[in-house]
Amino acid sequence: MTPTLKIDWLDKLQLCLQTLAFCLVIATVQYIFQPQKPYEVPAVYSLLIGTITWALMDFGRHFFPSSAITGWPQGAAALALPVGAIVAGYGVGTALADAWFGWSSWDGNAASQLRVSLLITALAGVSCTYYFYNRGKQNYLQSQMALASQQAAEARLKLLETQIEPHMLFNTLANLRALISTDPDRALTMLDHLNNYLRATLTASRTTPGHASHTLQTEFDRLRDYMELMAVRMGPRLRYVLDLPPGLARLPLPALLLQPIVENSIKHGLEPSRPGGEIRVSAQLVNQQLQLQVSDTGVGLAPGQDTAACGFGLTQVRERLHGLYGDSFRFDMQAQLPHGLVTTLVLPAPAAQTP
Repeated sequence: MTPTLKIDWLDKLQLCLQTLAFCLVIATVQYIFQPQKPYEVPAVYSLLIGTITWALMDFGRHFFPSSAITGWPQGAAALALPVGAIVAGYGVGTALADAWFGWSSWDGNAASQLRVSLLITALAGVSCTYYFYNRGKQNYLQSQMALASQQAAEARLKLLETQIEPHMLFNTLANLRALISTDPDRALTMLDHLNNYLRATLTASRTTPGHASHTLQTEFDRLRDYMELMAVRMGPRLRYVLDLPPGLARLPLPALLLQPIVENSIKHGLEPSRPGGEIRVSAQLVNQQLQLQVSDTGVGLAPGQDTAACGFGLTQVRERLHGLYGDSFRFDMQAQLPHGLVTTLVLPAPAAQTP
């Protein structure tokens, strides 16, 4: 525990306004019980005493070692600070108010009023101390909850970003093993694609969760690696087109964002189709927004089928986009005639990365 001298002035202003409001409430209560006196009298005394007491207490606590949980001093200072602030606030505030009205609250005629004022100040000071203590504790707990929520979201994003389909990897390795003996040149090409694909995935896993990104060109290059790996298994049943205008190549994109959509198209669209089909991935700017589209000529959706049934990959994409963009994105899936599926992402258009 160390003294906390860093001051949040906006928070202090909020507390000051709350203190002023509390003082006016006390003055109003006094006026109700003593309507024969002008409202100005209890208002001035209450505002001066309360404001000085608050300032001494709230600013003074920063000069003592404080608990990280409550922001309140520990040990003897936990009692000495509020008592000292209440006594000093009452004395200085009363003196200033006396000077304002040109009388003294300490003469014999005002003894009964003095006792009432002391009691009100003590009760108000204890209430303020309790309020500050609990407010600090509540703020700490809220900050810890927000931190835990952020860490959970980042961990989930990391899992989603680095998800590798194990069956795809094992099937690729098995096919590569067969190609080594029958077509070594093609096996070497496939091995290069596999290395690029795994390197991109591992790079994403080492990047700050939720912030792994690269250019659209890199995203499309990794999609080409993935398509070539899948072509080892599917052969001529898989055809693909990657359409990336040169002017968009340097735009940043969350790493491996499109791959789950392409995986979904292959698994649920092309693989169930005996003749296979074609996958087209395109990017374009529409109304100053980045539009990404993955379409396939596979079996498409069955009548009445929910798009959520298309697999975990689409859940990946939705959750990543929500974590990265909030509500500033659009995710659509529509049937493509005569058969197939079109998935469209519309994202805020980022600035191009410099080479």
